[in-house]
Amino acid sequence: MNAQEVIEFAKENNVKFVDLKLVDVPGTLQHLSLPIEELTTELFEEGTGFDGSSIRGFQSIDESDMLLVPDPSTAAIDPVFDFPTLSLFCNVRDPLTQKDYPNDPRWIARKAELFLKSSGVGDLSYWGPEAEFFIFDTARFDQNAHSSYYYVDSDEGIWNTGNEISLTGELSELNQSHKIRHKQGYFPSPPLDTLTDIRNEACLKMADFGITIEKHHHEVATGGQGEIDFKYDTLTKTADNVIILKYIVKNVARENGKVATFMPKPLFDDNGTGMHTHQSIWKNNSNIFSGDGYVGMSETMKYYIGGLLKHAPALLAFCAPTTNSYKRLVPGFEAPVILAYSARNRSACCRIPMYFSNPAAKRIEFRCPDPTANPYLAFSAMLMAGLDGIKNKIDPGKPLDKNLYDLSPSEASKVKQVPGSLDETLNALEKDNSFLLEGDVFTKSFIESWISYKRELEINPMKLRPHPYEFLLYFDA
Repeated sequence: MNAQEVIEFAKENNVKFVDLKLVDVPGTLQHLSLPIEELTTELFEEGTGFDGSSIRGFQSIDESDMLLVPDPSTAAIDPVFDFPTLSLFCNVRDPLTQKDYPNDPRWIARKAELFLKSSGVGDLSYWGPEAEFFIFDTARFDQNAHSSYYYVDSDEGIWNTGNEISLTGELSELNQSHKIRHKQGYFPSPPLDTLTDIRNEACLKMADFGITIEKHHHEVATGGQGEIDFKYDTLTKTADNVIILKYIVKNVARENGKVATFMPKPLFDDNGTGMHTHQSIWKNNSNIFSGDGYVGMSETMKYYIGGLLKHAPALLAFCAPTTNSYKRLVPGFEAPVILAYSARNRSACCRIPMYFSNPAAKRIEFRCPDPTANPYLAFSAMLMAGLDGIKNKIDPGKPLDKNLYDLSPSEASKVKQVPGSLDETLNALEKDNSFLLEGDVFTKSFIESWISYKRELEINPMKLRPHPYEFLLYFDA
């Protein structure tokens, strides 16, 4: 829709409020609401003001005035609110220069799409992320000078097989006992999977945003792990859809008295949460990843994989951007820690799905990302790495079509693995970022501020604090 069509759409749906959405640099959805009287064509042209210094990763306090300019193509009725509310994603603009704001993640994504077209490699890229999550019955955590703890619980958890005991110590109602074992949560039916209706409700509300749902299911871990898959779309649109998926899942869980998290590793000794990301490039309505090479891939696709593998250590600064991400990226939990590519093999970080032989379905699945990533930044970084591979004809070597966790010591010594910590991947990004600067998609200052933010506000505070497990290890030393 264009601006005038959005205004008519709002009238037809008796809209009372307009919800303007933006995403901060770390990737969290923010919003402000306007009465319907403020929905004018001028709003789409001039935007509305907000304090950019209060948004993480945006302006300093002495340059705080910024503009939110709604994108009419994102208009939808938001099902989360009780009053009829129109949802609009916004682009951020500098009021002095009237230019798009360089630190706006959505602008970075749009620049990545523009760079793809200008490169001549393709007209557009398609993206299909698989965002996983946990839905717990409760989650509690705290951190202060003298204590630190977290506690999550799920009625599905295998740890909840014993009888329930009341606070008085008397026997309470019997446990229903159908519990999912560790690493055995893939596709169980009710009564093991207790969250089907919650996922159904989330899917219906995502459809209100125009998102086409393909399927949903329980995932491998116990404790309410799930996945909702939606149809692929172009880069910026798919990033919008990831933000909406997280927004809807969290709110539907809350409405049902539960709590959802997209943390990569909230449970010890069970599978973590990823966001495997399928991607392809198209030109003249044709998938240029399809060819007559290995498992039907083109030379272009091979070089794209080469770019992903070469730049993966730096890429993970945006694709697996939290300290918790590296609790997931460890061997033995289907985690893609091996920097290799393969058909069907889920232990490689680059997989080539083999479900269908249709050339239009040929794509790469990059398995390292997780849903703590800001999708605008992660998708853009992956695209830039792949395009660098195509430009420089980076050969990824031969595929590895075996269980990569069972390699012999001599074989394993020849295979690189992903970095083992956020600190390592930030170091890699410092050394390897020129591919991101092409076309001014990412800027040097943005990358420097991202690294600084992660070190000062995430890595260093983690290093300073005692860990509860250290008490178990060292208290009696």
